[in-house]
Amino acid sequence: MPANSHRSQQSFRFSKKLRLLNERDFERVFKARTSATALGFVLYGVANELEHPRLGLAVSRKVGGAPARNRWKRLLREAFRLAQHELPAFDFVCVPRSPEPPSVGELGAAVIDLAERIRRRQEVPGGGACRSSRHEKT
Repeated sequence: MPANSHRSQQSFRFSKKLRLLNERDFERVFKARTSATALGFVLYGVANELEHPRLGLAVSRKVGGAPARNRWKRLLREAFRLAQHELPAFDFVCVPRSPEPPSVGELGAAVIDLAERIRRRQEVPGGGACRSSRHEKT
């Protein structure tokens, strides 16, 4: 029996095609200046020309030592993996600001909410750059 024959049509893998891997992609997301904040992290986003979302992580040492940074990365990847089918076709970059991450469930709900806010801002004529703020709290 083939390995994929018993799986549903939606895959929840976090494959390489779902990751932002090069500096140019990260720069494009940051240059769009569309972001939203919740639960101790900032989500930046910009529409891509793919049929799926992609995730990049920028976890600085300000968050803490290697264990704290690695925990944030594991939890954000898992939250994105589980929420990927509910997200628009955007490139996202998550930037944690708090040393203590929330649970995967809370992160997943926040990622979906923030992605929707970013998507709505970019639908506004002229883009969302003038309406968004790096420090917006909602």
